Amino acid sequence: MSEGPAPLRPVHYGVVPAGGLGTRFLPISRTVPKELLPLVDTPVIELVVSELASAGVDRVVIVIAPGKESLDAYFRPNERLEHRLAVEFRQQDIDLLTRPEKLANVRVVMQDEAKGNGHAVLQARDLVGDEPFAMLWGDDIVLGDTPGVGQLISARERLGGGSVVGCIRVPREKASAYGVVAGTPVDERTQRVLAIVEKPKPEDAPSDLAAVHGYVLEPEVFEVLERLPPGRNGEIWLTDAVTAMARAGLPVWAVELEGVRYDTGDKLGYVTAFVDAALARSDLGPLLAAHLRGRGWRSPGDR
Repeated sequence: MSEGPAPLRPVHYGVVPAGGLGTRFLPISRTVPKELLPLVDTPVIELVVSELASAGVDRVVIVIAPGKESLDAYFRPNERLEHRLAVEFRQQDIDLLTRPEKLANVRVVMQDEAKGNGHAVLQARDLVGDEPFAMLWGDDIVLGDTPGVGQLISARERLGGGSVVGCIRVPREKASAYGVVAGTPVDERTQRVLAIVEKPKPEDAPSDLAAVHGYVLEPEVFEVLERLPPGRNGEIWLTDAVTAMARAGLPVWAVELEGVRYDTGDKLGYVTAFVDAALARSDLGPLLAAHLRGRGWRSPGDR
């Protein structure tokens, strides 16, 4: 009697590349990593780790660059401050203070040289090992009924394994800001990836399906990244590694994400995410909406 397919290994590891210089946010990014910029009072990096944790990922590797050690400190206990709050019986503040360190087992590794986002992912290999892992960009957020990474993990299970890339539809004229998927349809929201073209000219874009937010990757990607020659601008690109996997016959799927996506690495995307986060809060939302209405803004419900 033949055995059925081996069960999929669950995704317990997450990798977050966060070594970028953040030049679009100068001068604040001289000393504050862009990933620590807050949406009201919660930094973007905590939302990213929270999303991973909500999908069952309990071991997170953040890849940083020299000068961004504060990202490590953010997820470590602050005993001095916690003691001060305890003396003052400020339990609610203690809960807020200790929330980040309780999300997951967070480890930080250093990318000493800026050799590209694929090289950044490769730095996590020693900690991840031979395990599938989720990879989320440190400045990309998707809010919806199901977190973005949860959608990718569910797709991997539904499709029987393989790597999965999160995608959105973009106008062709904006294709040069993204990696764009060339693929064949599987269902209404899924394609089998043939290649991902990094930042093509609009006329060269193979589709309107842009890779965003992150991936679920099988561990074979580490071997591919290790052998991969430098690509555009002399850097190691993750999209080139994923394309190499697809061309080698390994299953790679593109899944159109549901929800609202924010690119907080862009100034307008960050401000939009900040305002929407504030409007969604019961303590700030009504007051902020009243302020905006006083300045001539009207919500859809006012029209």
